[in-house]
Amino acid sequence: MDFGICVPHYGKPLEIERILDIARRAETLGFDSVWVTDHIIVPESMNIIYRDNVLEPLALLSHLAAVVTRARLGTSVIILPYRSPIVVAKMLATIDQLSQGRVILGTGAGWMEEEFEALNAPFKERGDYCDEALRIIRDIWTHDTVSIQGQFHHYENMQTSPRPVQAGGPPIWVGGNSARSRRRVAELGDGWHASSLLASEMAPGCKHVRELWGQNNRQGEPVFSCRIALSLDGVSQEVTSYASRQPRSRITGSIEAAVQQFGAYQELGLEHVVLEMSTQSHDGTLATMETFVERIRPQL
Repeated sequence: MDFGICVPHYGKPLEIERILDIARRAETLGFDSVWVTDHIIVPESMNIIYRDNVLEPLALLSHLAAVVTRARLGTSVIILPYRSPIVVAKMLATIDQLSQGRVILGTGAGWMEEEFEALNAPFKERGDYCDEALRIIRDIWTHDTVSIQGQFHHYENMQTSPRPVQAGGPPIWVGGNSARSRRRVAELGDGWHASSLLASEMAPGCKHVRELWGQNNRQGEPVFSCRIALSLDGVSQEVTSYASRQPRSRITGSIEAAVQQFGAYQELGLEHVVLEMSTQSHDGTLATMETFVERIRPQL
């Protein structure tokens, strides 16, 4: 099982060197990937961590391609209706070229209606938009000339190059915990990237994805991954507190408890876990990362 770190580029006073230090230390410590997340414009009255000091994820990911030279670069997740899928495909193909083929595209449909309205993005039709956007992105990554007459996009015999380094384009891991998101995994993605779910909470969804995968006659196996907050007793230092739209599961407690919870992911068949420590201090984040590498990962 591979492990990544979600870079804390939101929710705290902007300290660029500390953000980049987390990415560098992640690679030095042997983490397999570094990740960014996505929000653009959030209501002032909404007390969530994504409201304050959010660096734009694709711009940051491009910079991280030069900051880390081995780790993979992922989005957890890009909210597809917020941007043209043509631009997203172009930017990620560029980053894949710059990083020599290290990009993972995690995508989501989004949930914050006020943000959709501010961006003039289709909220009620966001599911249909995501389906069309993924088809466009994959098409641009795999064909020299592209055409579509869709619900949201219309063009004929257009070209955009270069393609990504990775044959067929970066893997697409579809986020979201709904049944429709899992259907999108089986039809249009390469894997399911759940958020804030423990293994016991993911288990029914993994079973559902496997069933849908077979029904769609997909070859191979879907990738299962999860982004989850990690807080260890006596190690982590929580410094920010934000309200959540709904309760979010996290891995917390002793070293032994954390080992058991990560082991449950392994038993479920997860291939990648992305750790989030965005509510912790810089020193607390580093201590949690080091403790994970030295005391938890060797037991998995």
